[in-house]
Amino acid sequence: MSGDGLKTFPEWVVCEHCDSVYQRVALANGQVARCERCLALLYRASSLDTERWLALTIAAAIMFMIANLCPVVRISLQGLHNEATLWQSAAALAHGPAAPIAVPAALSIIVVPFLQIALLGWILVFARRKRRAPGFATAMRMLVVLRPWSMVEVCMLGLLVAIIKLSSFMEVAPGPGIWAMAVLMILITIIANRDIHWLWEMVEVEPPQPESQA
Repeated sequence: MSGDGLKTFPEWVVCEHCDSVYQRVALANGQVARCERCLALLYRASSLDTERWLALTIAAAIMFMIANLCPVVRISLQGLHNEATLWQSAAALAHGPAAPIAVPAALSIIVVPFLQIALLGWILVFARRKRRAPGFATAMRMLVVLRPWSMVEVCMLGLLVAIIKLSSFMEVAPGPGIWAMAVLMILITIIANRDIHWLWEMVEVEPPQPESQA
């Protein structure tokens, strides 16, 4: 369903797999709505109010900054030490045989999570006042498009495997960035994988300002 359709008919939901149309109903905590035709998940009940959702988004932003500014791993070999941040790790891929995956890796573990946090935070700041943020429809569409491309958990798994393998050849110590990544992985799952469609119903369009009389 397009953003304009959701804005005009927020009480309807369309299955992303078979295009069946259903009227949205209120769900209790823990309940989910599934398509009767293909059993695909339509939406979940949200147990987070706007205040808590925004607080978790701000926490995710802080963890994202720590994960990108602080080293994720420290390597020591014969008295020599080297540290690498997420950005440096992604850049290092561009200079080796894994160069073709450098850009997708940077997008999925850095750019996409940043956009998810920024867009969601922008929407929720205005949603606290029951208002739609400027560019609300575009931001909502982008959040839906970005969701499958965020792979913080895959990055975390890759870091753990790399640390385990390297530890047999040299001294490897996890840095503060990897702990921030672990927390960010949990927070991204909580804030970005929730049903955002109900935001169409709970926020209102800013009323037009009356023109001043000359």
